Amino acid sequence: MPDVVKFVRQLGHDLRNHLNAAELQAAYLAEIVRDPEATDEIKRLRAMISQVGASLQSVTVALGQPRLMPMEYSAADFVADLRQKLATEYPNESIEWDIQTGDASLEIDPQALQPAVIELFANAFRHDRGQGPVVVEARIEHGQFVIFIREPKRKFDHPTENWGREPLQTITQGHYGLGLHRSRAILEAHSGQLSARYDKGTSSLITKITLPLSNKRT
Repeated sequence: MPDVVKFVRQLGHDLRNHLNAAELQAAYLAEIVRDPEATDEIKRLRAMISQVGASLQSVTVALGQPRLMPMEYSAADFVADLRQKLATEYPNESIEWDIQTGDASLEIDPQALQPAVIELFANAFRHDRGQGPVVVEARIEHGQFVIFIREPKRKFDHPTENWGREPLQTITQGHYGLGLHRSRAILEAHSGQLSARYDKGTSSLITKITLPLSNKRT
């Protein structure tokens, strides 16, 4: 895997150099072309170049080691921020919340941790979604902050022993099997854990996130 990461990082760097050259050329064309229709086409071309560059960057970041800037953060505030972000990004999805965090505090980088957790919800909404809401429990358990995400599944036949440890397994257009891997890396960088199990009785995939508290209050 380190060799793959090194290769992708170098490839991305080389391709971005070519894209930067193409962007400069497109910018020059935008300055000298006066035809309105051609100008619009150049704008679209520059947007396409920018999108390719962003895609390359996202892959490079997903394979790299997380760099954190931790701060003291209330567990209740983190969950509240998460709820608000999910409501904004997925307004048509049904999520039921059971929150019992008390006044516990975390030592986290919220700018890194929130997208990592949201990626788990994105997977729940995207893959083999069953009937019913996603149910979330957030509580303090044995001196740790724990989040359970219970997602209904029409079917599920994947092993969960190495959940998030096997990138590049499921590849579709625009998705490269790196999101779950990245989420695990960010959680582990916070000294946290990620696990999953499938409950056949309720036809639910249960994802468990565990994070240490910054103190022992519960």
